[in-house]
Amino acid sequence: MGLQFVKAGTADALTLNGISKRAFDSDVEVGASAPCGPPGYMSVPYHTKMARNNCLYKLTDNGLIVGGAILFLDKDKLNVGRIFVSPENHRKGYGIFMMEKIEEMFPDVKEITLDTPVWNKRTNDFYTKLGYIKTKQNDEFVYYSKLL
Repeated sequence: MGLQFVKAGTADALTLNGISKRAFDSDVEVGASAPCGPPGYMSVPYHTKMARNNCLYKLTDNGLIVGGAILFLDKDKLNVGRIFVSPENHRKGYGIFMMEKIEEMFPDVKEITLDTPVWNKRTNDFYTKLGYIKTKQNDEFVYYSKLL
């Protein structure tokens, strides 16, 4: 069975919500001033809504959910709203696997965009390593793009 990155259903929302909360709260280890995350990161109704809108994805390893993503497709552009991996599974290649699958899953997409907090060295280094180019920055976020 191995690794699979597929659309999540509403039945997965509770599990993905828990992983999201733990993943984003762990950012205090890499520069966050307090446990926090993007809007809805610890909301079961939000994750359920994202599943209903076909925007919620899950990463499974031999059937166990270890991470997820929220993706927004708009014609030939895809925005990675967020990706997250359970903290006990950080630095095992799951994030790279998800980003590679995201790039493969949408063959008509010409550009992938995303943003990440300025203070998060881990994610900024991660996206740069994967070939994403910084397009702009403000006091809070760094914005990245990758042309496919």
